[in-house]
Order: sequence, then structure tokens, then C-alpha cells
Amino acid sequence: MLQSYFDTDNNGHKSFELPGAKPHYNPDRPGQVEHIFLDLNLDIPNQSYDGTCTIQLKPVRNGIDRLTLDAVSLNIHSVQVDATSTTYDYDGQQLQVHLANPTQTGQSIKIAIAYSVTKPQRGIYFIAPDKHYPNKPVQVWTQGEDEDSRFWFPCFDYPGQLATSEIRVRVPKPYIAISNGRLIDTEENSDYKIFHWLQEQVHPSYLMTLAVGDFAEIQDEWNGKLVTYYVEKGREEDARRSMGKTPRMVEFFSQKYGYPYAFPKYAQVCVDDFIFGGMENTSTTLLTDRCLLDERAAIDNRLTESLVAHELAHQWFGDLVVIKHWSHAWIKEGMASYSEVMWTEQEYGAEDAAYYRLLEARNYLAEDSSRYRRPIVTHVYREAIELYDRHLYEKGSCVYHMIRAELGEELFWRAIQTFVQDNAHHTVETVDLLRAIEKVTGRNLLFLFDQYVYRGGHPEFKIAYSWDSDSKLAKVTVNQTQNDLFDLKIPIAFGYAQGDVGAYSHAPLHKTFTVRVNEKEQSFYFPLEEKPQFISFDANNNYLKTVSLEYSVPELKAQLQFDPDPISRIYAAEALGKKGGLEALNALAEALKSDRFWGVKVEVAKQLAQIKLDQAFEALVVGLNDENPLVRRAVVEALSNNKTYASYKALKPIVEDGDSSYYVEAAAARAIGIIAAAKLEEKPKEEKVLKLLRSILENKAGWNEVVRSGAIAGLSQMKTSAETLDLILEYTRLGVPQALRLAAVRALGTISTGQSAANLDRILERLTELSHESFFLTQVSVVTALGQMETPKAIAILQALATQSLDGRVQRIAEETVAKVQSSAGSDQAVKQLRDEIDQLKKQNQTLMSRLESLEAKASK
Repeated sequence: MLQSYFDTDNNGHKSFELPGAKPHYNPDRPGQVEHIFLDLNLDIPNQSYDGTCTIQLKPVRNGIDRLTLDAVSLNIHSVQVDATSTTYDYDGQQLQVHLANPTQTGQSIKIAIAYSVTKPQRGIYFIAPDKHYPNKPVQVWTQGEDEDSRFWFPCFDYPGQLATSEIRVRVPKPYIAISNGRLIDTEENSDYKIFHWLQEQVHPSYLMTLAVGDFAEIQDEWNGKLVTYYVEKGREEDARRSMGKTPRMVEFFSQKYGYPYAFPKYAQVCVDDFIFGGMENTSTTLLTDRCLLDERAAIDNRLTESLVAHELAHQWFGDLVVIKHWSHAWIKEGMASYSEVMWTEQEYGAEDAAYYRLLEARNYLAEDSSRYRRPIVTHVYREAIELYDRHLYEKGSCVYHMIRAELGEELFWRAIQTFVQDNAHHTVETVDLLRAIEKVTGRNLLFLFDQYVYRGGHPEFKIAYSWDSDSKLAKVTVNQTQNDLFDLKIPIAFGYAQGDVGAYSHAPLHKTFTVRVNEKEQSFYFPLEEKPQFISFDANNNYLKTVSLEYSVPELKAQLQFDPDPISRIYAAEALGKKGGLEALNALAEALKSDRFWGVKVEVAKQLAQIKLDQAFEALVVGLNDENPLVRRAVVEALSNNKTYASYKALKPIVEDGDSSYYVEAAAARAIGIIAAAKLEEKPKEEKVLKLLRSILENKAGWNEVVRSGAIAGLSQMKTSAETLDLILEYTRLGVPQALRLAAVRALGTISTGQSAANLDRILERLTELSHESFFLTQVSVVTALGQMETPKAIAILQALATQSLDGRVQRIAEETVAKVQSSAGSDQAVKQLRDEIDQLKKQNQTLMSRLESLEAKASK
């Protein structure tokens, strides 16, 4: 039977496999690569290098007379086998080496390839100042994952081949070179210095790295091993602030994984223009320099800490235990993402960790609902980099947590430690994790993997509750609203607030029952001594799912007040937000003031913004004084949805006077733009808001351009203003700091929907020019901008990017965005006018409902 790899139904979800996708397998293995030695000379001014790649291979069978290596866009000068020149064929993609003496098992051979590269496009990157960015540092760095090592040295470029490695590189002074393993030698003359690094533990070619620059080196240590941070000179304090917890993290992960850190040192190198957040090269992680925090950024930025934890965790999951094929990359990426949760729990407590898990789950759920649905493990794709998505990272993390919940704390960590110990310095597939679990615990978790790993989707629950006071029975009805049913054992808990427990003290769950949920609709009956105050479905919220609670307001209020689990309190807040009305609003308002956990307050602020009553403003504005900047930021964003002149007056002082948090200030700048653009009876004058936001652009340059980017986002909301468009276009020019420039590029898409035809053409012309730039983040920003546009003219630019970009990530999102633009391009002026009229009716209805709720509240007193 001919199998189709393009499931057009996919239960109502878009297919992950795009045209051209096909099954991918590791190639046949001619032998075991034992060692790779790169001996290179860098010519940094000319963005080129030359040298020799020597590969030692131990054949697995006799009679092989040619070897095929991956080698893309390299200049091959000669090939020798065991010091004797040999013939070869090279097509720019693969190097066929002819063996005069066919292989014999047990007899290793050495293939030495002399080659050079000039102005490489992938694999190795030369960073240098230019007329637009004269202060940019001189750096050279590599990026191998997924299959880009072949662009900077010949290799067997797939993760199933593990070898030791060695890099000897000559660089001009004063630059230093950092690579895998330990530094075994340095040589120098008046102009050059040679660094010789040796990686003695086996690893795949994609984890080989080289980073060169005039770095400051900050030294730390763990158990006598060197822990180093390399950053641009002048940013030493930022380095300690951003990466200083690394030794404690090494200790934490060594204990959790049951395997002491395996490599001779751990280096983190912050590089300019990096195309990922970080990359876990063996013993030498590369990080974007955008992760470096100044003192003010550190107030409410934990992203850097999570990034540092994620890449460090890979030194076990990914580097020590290596995936055999890209289709199993969730094993490493899921655990690295879950390690962010673990470190959050260790450093900030259980509630913060639970909220972190919820945010990870939401990232996956957003991709599943709006982009595509796929199994976590699949070998059908176009390029392996397509697999590096929210399914791989965040859903993978949630799967690890579900395993932990199934096994319990002790057995989970014993299973993880056994998995690491049994497979250290070897390759693994998903089945090896199942085997380790069964070996240690006797548990067969294939039922969980079948539902969450080998197929797409998740359960979508709708929960109803009722109480029969005569028979003292609680009835809980569970509906699975998705097509493919899940079969899970779910704990349902009933809570009672004790007499000495005040509001928001969070009572224990007194009665818990575990039920098997495996049908479309099921009703469960629970005998209880008295009526519970609240019901917690999936107590502790361990399963990846969506939940809609169809309880009455009293039960939801009690759950928001008393449930000890922050995720359950958030689900209650969401349900109250949907209920609306003054009683629900007052419950949310009290939670915003009183809940002990900032994450619940953040979510409560979002729900208050959804309740279309004028009283929502009074409830929200109190949160602007919350001590936690993350709460203040959420309140600012909620007030931007509130869209009233009162909201504008509350937020304007933050824009004018600032906030201790960059992010709060940026959110306020965006918010006043949103309010100024809204159709309100009483509103701020656009020219005053434009003047205020322009002053931010002129005066508030700072860390990572967060605040000025917020101003650009605010300006982009004024969609009919030609003057505002001119200002945004000005900030898309070369020479504008990169982070701000990218924000301006994205803003072109936002502002485009209200501009004249002539101005729309100006926007498209600018985006066309920007699309020709090769930098990854610029191309992504162009795609983002085009995706917001409502004109079919955007499609040609997207199609050009999809076919011409060298980055598989850009190719994919450009293709996906074409379909999005085709859909939105049908929104003509009549449809827009209808939207505006509906918005006006909603606003009038809000005023009437607010008055009615107030009258009813007074009458009930």
C-alpha cells in the first residue's frame, strides 16, 4: 500500500508535513568514526579559512571501496587516505572518497581532507563591524545543529556517529579561541596565537564548536573544574549577574541526574548576532549576547536564568546521552525544558514551578491550535530543524512531568538516573527511556507514550458539578470534547476551608478520589459528609490538557480563594472571567489584591480585562502599585484592553516618569498607543501620544532596546497616521540598534492595515528590500510583518523568502504565512467597517450593563 504522508484531515488541525516532506533515516554506517581533527588557519579580515580535516574511521565490514561524507560549499584541495593521495568526486554537497585499498574490519584508516572556505553562508559565521555598525565586535563562531557542521568541515553529519574530536586553530592576536574539551597547548608569535583543544569524550559532529573573539574571561569553578564565562569586554558584571548561578546549577543537575558533570570544563560564550538563544556544544555552550542582563533588567527577567539552565541540562541530555536520530530529539529538548521547571522549583518554589509548567503547556497548546498538530516522535519532515518546535520542547517537558507524576518522586528520579547511567556516551531512542523506566520501576508506561508521544493532541475536558444534599452525593460530569479519546486516571479532589483558614490562605484538599476517564462523557458520584466548597479536577494539575470549568460562581469563588494549587486557582479565575458580572468581577478584584502568588495575580488581571464592565478599571488600577513588576506589567496590558480615557490617564505617568522595570515601562508605551487608536467618545489626542512616544525613541535608549521597542509597538497601533508610518520607517534603516530595528520591521505589518494604498506600497517596498538581508532575525521579522498584512501583494515577498532563504526555519514559516495572508486578504473595507460598528455596540452595551450591575448590587444591600 502506498502510504500518504499528507493527512489533510488531522482531526481539524493543519498538517505538520508540508509538500516535499518525506521519511528520513540515518544513512548506512560504513564504520565507526573514532576521531576528528580540524587544523585550521583563520583569515578573519577576509572571512575565510583553510586547513585540514582528518577523520579516523574503524570500518564495520570488509570491502568498502568508497566513503560518502557530507561537505557543502567547501573548496576541496586534496584528499589522502593513510598519508597517500587518493581520487575523489565532489558535487558541492557530498564528497565521495575512493579507497585504493578496500576496508578491512579491525584496521582503522585516516582520511585527511585539505580544504578552504570563503565567506561561508552557514555553519561558521564571521561577525565584524561595518559602516552601519562600527561598534560591532569582531567574532567568529559556529553553529552545527541540526545539520550545519557540513558547511564548515567535511563529516558524517548525523547524530548517530560519536567520536572524540580535536581542534587546532590559528587566530590573529589579541583574539582567543574557545572549543570543546580542554586546552592542551598554545603557541604564539608576534602576530598570531594557536589554540589546541582536545575533546576526549565522544560526541556527534553537530556538537563540535569554535568561538573566536577578544573576550573577557570570568572564571568560576565547580568541584575543581573550571566554569568560565566569555563576554565582550566591559560586560564582566553582566556576565556574573546573568550566569553566576552556573556552579550551583551544575551541582543540582549532577545530583538530580545521578551522574556528576562529565566534561573537563564548562564554558559559556556570549556571541553577537547568534541565530539561536543558546547551543549546548559539548562543554562549551554558545549563548546570544542578548541574554546578558544589566542591574535593572535582572529585576524581572528570569529568561536568562532559564536559558542557562536549559543549555547546561543538555550536557547530560543531548551531550552525554545522545539521540540516535533527530526524530527522538524530544528526549533531550523535553528534558532540557523540564530542567527549567526543576531549577525554578529549586530556586523559587513549587508555585513558581507549577506556573512555569502552565506557561510551557500554553506555548504547546497555541502551536497545536493555530499552527499544526503532530506526534512528538516523527521521522517525516523536509529538514530536521522543522522538528524544533513547541511540540518538541514544551510538550516534551510536560511529558516528563507526567512521567514524574505517574511514578512518584523517588521512582522517577531513579528511572532518570538509570537512563543516564546506562546510556552515558551512547546514543538512544525513545524506547530506551521506556526500558529504563520499566527496569527500575516495573511500570510499563507505553500507554502514556502512545497517547502523548506517538500521536498528536491532548485531552480537552469540560467539567460540570452538582450536589445532591439529600443523598450527600457530589456529581462530577466529565466530557472529552476532542475526537481521539484519552484513557487516563485522574484525581478529583474536594476542598473545605477550615474555620481558622482565612481567605487566600489556601486550605488542604480533604477528599481525593481517582477515577478512570476514558469515554466521551462520564458522570462520577462521590459520597461526602458535607457539601464541598470547591472541586479540583486533576488535583495538582499533572496532566497536559485543557479544562473548561462549568461550576457555579460560589464554587469558583471558593476555588479561587482556597485551592492550594495555583493552576487550579487560575482555572477558576478563567471560568469567572467567562461568567462575567459584578460578583465574578469582585471576586477577581479581591484575588488581584490578596492572592499570595504573583502568577495568579497576573492571570487574574487578564481575566478582569475580559469582563466588559466599567468597574473593571477600578479593580485593575489597584494593581499598578503591586510590588511585583510582573504583576504591574500584566495590569498595564490589561488596562490597554480596557481602552478607556481613565486607563490612559493611569498609564501616562508610567510612560513619562518610568518604572523600575524596563518591561512595565515598555508595556505602558504600547498601551497608550492602543488606547489612542481606539474609537472612544473621550480619548487622548493622537498627536499628543505621538509626541510622547517620539520622545521615548529620542531619549530612552537602553538595555536590549526594550523600552524603545515598546514605543514602536505603541506607534504601530495608530494605523491611519501617515506621520507615524514615516517615523517607524525611519527606524527600519541600517544603523539603528538591531533590537529596535527588528521591532520597527515587525511594526510595519501592524500599521499596514490602516494605511492608504500609496503608503501600503511604501511598506511593501521596504519589506522587499529587508527580505534580501541574510540575517536570520531580520528575515523572521519580515515574515512576521507580512503575516499581519491584509493584501495579496505580500504573498510574492513571502514566496521569495520561502524559496531563497538558506534557513529551514524561515522557509517553513514563510510558507505557512502565505496561507495566513491569503485568508486575511479577503477582509475588505466593508468587513472592517462592520467590525468597527460591532465594537461600538459592545462599548454601549458595556456602559448599560455596568449601570445595571451597580443598581442590582445596591438593591441587594
